Amino acid sequence: MTITMYGITTCDTIKKARVWLESHEIPYRFHDYRAEGIEAGRLDGWVGKVGWEKLLNKGSTTFRELPDQDKAGLDEKKAKKLMLAKPTMIKRPVLEVGDRVLVGFKPEAYEEAVK
Repeated sequence: MTITMYGITTCDTIKKARVWLESHEIPYRFHDYRAEGIEAGRLDGWVGKVGWEKLLNKGSTTFRELPDQDKAGLDEKKAKKLMLAKPTMIKRPVLEVGDRVLVGFKPEAYEEAVK
C-alpha cells in the first residue's frame, strides 16, 4: 500500500502526523506543497472524494490575507482555483492511503486506514 502525505514541513499538525506514522513504522512519502505545488487533477480527485469545503482551510493565514473579493462567493470552481494558486490554503495533512483520502490528523482514523 502506497501512502503519501501532503502538506508543508512547518505545520505542527504535519509534524504530529509524521511522528505518528514513523512511530508505527509506516512508510510514506512526503509531498511538500511549497516545494512541489499540487496538480489540478489530484486536487480534483480529492474534491470528488471529500468535497472542497473540507479541503479549503479558511482559518489559514494565507486565506485570511486574501482580498475580500477573493473570499466572496466561494464555490467549488473558485475554491479550487485558490488552492491551486496557493496550496498552503489546503487543510493539512492530506493523506492518501491507496484510494482513500484523509484530511487532517486523527490518530484513530490513521489507525483504521493503515490496517
